[in-house]
Amino acid sequence: MKIINYLLLAVFLTAGCTSVYGQEDKEALSKVEQERFEKLRWISGKLEIKWVEKAEEITSIEELLALAEKGDAGAQSYLGNMYYLGVPKDYQEAAKWFKLAAEQGDASAQFNLGLMYDNVFGVPKDHVLAYKWFNLATAQADELARKKRDDLAKKMTASQIQEAQKLSREFKSKKEKPKK
Repeated sequence: MKIINYLLLAVFLTAGCTSVYGQEDKEALSKVEQERFEKLRWISGKLEIKWVEKAEEITSIEELLALAEKGDAGAQSYLGNMYYLGVPKDYQEAAKWFKLAAEQGDASAQFNLGLMYDNVFGVPKDHVLAYKWFNLATAQADELARKKRDDLAKKMTASQIQEAQKLSREFKSKKEKPKK
């Protein structure tokens, strides 16, 4: 399933979506957001990926945002990806949504948040937190997260690794019940 999520992102990036960077026309931006949403929704359907409950019923960015705000980890992770990839690109907003989903135990969001802490995208560089999130994703059989965690460990001190492992052990999923 994790590989399918990464494939989905790769297909999304190469799916011919156009960008309106620099345009101030909110209507044009909204149209591009909706086009990207529709393409990713179509790809998800073809690969039979259920990124949120009742995904087939979600027809707009507004509906996705409402679902994410109600606590749906899949919708939060999906929004994080949208902001990370650029609709418009906003790494701080991406980090916010990834963190909400990661704290609920979403492995894909945990991996992405680890990348953000490792590469200074929307959050300060923090090897300990990057390791923690990669480690948590690794515990859910995410092999790419394992590789990133192990590569990162080569740059860390023994005490940093111990702290990150402690944070991983202490992690308790904050699985939210969707709000009505």
